[in-house]
Amino acid sequence: MAERALRGTSIGSKSLESEEGVTFAARKVATYRLPNGETFEVTFAAEANPPAEWESKSGETAQLVGDAAEEDDDKAVKPQRTHWDMLLERRSEAELAQLLEEQLELLHQGKLREGPHYRMR
Repeated sequence: MAERALRGTSIGSKSLESEEGVTFAARKVATYRLPNGETFEVTFAAEANPPAEWESKSGETAQLVGDAAEEDDDKAVKPQRTHWDMLLERRSEAELAQLLEEQLELLHQGKLREGPHYRMR
């Protein structure tokens, strides 16, 4: 009997909760322009800063239009940190050279091929 009552109600595919009393997060819309002049909009959270470039559905790169684009231009651009930069924050070049020598020695001895956790011993 219970199976008949649930048949056709799409349980699992639709939520039975209502949106009553729910307050949605504040949003803002950013407009982007493609090189061919076509524009489209992307919705962001109100506190988010939209990026200066956005890839469209066609795969082309669009530029941000409006006040937010001007604000981004005024900001100082930080150089991108590479893996090497972050590695040098943790270790000196002398320490890295020593680690390289230790690893090469283990490789020549054939100890690196024993398993995935060769350093855990």
